[in-house]
Amino acid sequence: MAQPPEFDLSLPYVTPELPGIGGAIRARPELFTVVEVPAYEPLGYGDHIYLSVTKSGKTTRDTQIAIASLLGLRREDVGHAGLKDKNAVSTQTFSILMPANEPMEVAKIIESNLGVAVNWAKRHPKKLRSGHLKGNTFTITVTDPEPSQKIALKRAEGIQSTIAHLGIPNYFGSQRTGKNGGNVLDGYDLIKGNFRERNRWLRRFLVSSYLSHLCNRYLAKRLNEDNFTKLLNGDLAKKHDTGGVFTVENAQSEQPRFERGEISFTAPIYGYKMREAKYEAKELEDSIFAEAGVTLDDLRRVGADGTRRLGRLLPEIAVSEHPEGVTLSFTLPAGGYATVVLREYMKNDMTATEVEVEEPDEEHSEQ
Repeated sequence: MAQPPEFDLSLPYVTPELPGIGGAIRARPELFTVVEVPAYEPLGYGDHIYLSVTKSGKTTRDTQIAIASLLGLRREDVGHAGLKDKNAVSTQTFSILMPANEPMEVAKIIESNLGVAVNWAKRHPKKLRSGHLKGNTFTITVTDPEPSQKIALKRAEGIQSTIAHLGIPNYFGSQRTGKNGGNVLDGYDLIKGNFRERNRWLRRFLVSSYLSHLCNRYLAKRLNEDNFTKLLNGDLAKKHDTGGVFTVENAQSEQPRFERGEISFTAPIYGYKMREAKYEAKELEDSIFAEAGVTLDDLRRVGADGTRRLGRLLPEIAVSEHPEGVTLSFTLPAGGYATVVLREYMKNDMTATEVEVEEPDEEHSEQ
């Protein structure tokens, strides 16, 4: 296994001067809940049945396979928008290709056989696909905080005060990069042609893992160089309300909108078709890619088109006391990682617990 020229997995904090609360997560599934925020509501007609399912102790893939097997369908006939942690209480929607049966009849069969709760069942014309969600709402309790619950609560409130003003870098979490960066290393080897992977899904995932690492390096450098809290000339900025992306021609004039949380800079997911920044922002992006040890020809060979990713998260985080610790409640857009938020509060490695390996999301769908 070759090592990329630039292989630094460390990620700086937005609040390095504020002590963390330590502790642990996922002490019990009910202390880590996630509810999917759908991108659209089912229309009430069509060949697919949409089911809102609440489950615990089951991966999304296990549930997908179990539904298909129970109903005599192919796995690909059961769709979902994203993967949810096994060690959590998660609510998410599945779609089932089943033109004939009544939705509530199917819901009762699934609920009575698979040990999950079905919240509702409605029809829709199209399959639910990966990335078809606005985001996820989390309620997570950090147990056994340090040095005491009372002090930890005050620390968490102090961190929240800073985050509310600055936001958090939209890093990719360890679900993408792998333990000790293992996915990143495999992705680099694959891009450089040091080995071949026949499984198309795994090939795409490993490539996206390496490109996610480069995106993390970009965000880390931006934060370390005090460019996280301001726009740069040439940034490709995204409007939070409409999702529109535009080139920042005059950073000074756009800075007030940035500070009000109306727009944010975007980070590069490198690829041979990626829309590039200009001027000062392009120089920063180019410096990261120059250290990467890969070329655009390498990315073209593995089919990595490239895209942009929102550079900062602006979550509204509610901090509250819990009998076992401190509870954080917040909503993240699709592609955001709860563990990235938690690490800012905990400032230890307890967020890197084992979770279900995710699929490449829509930001990587070109690869």
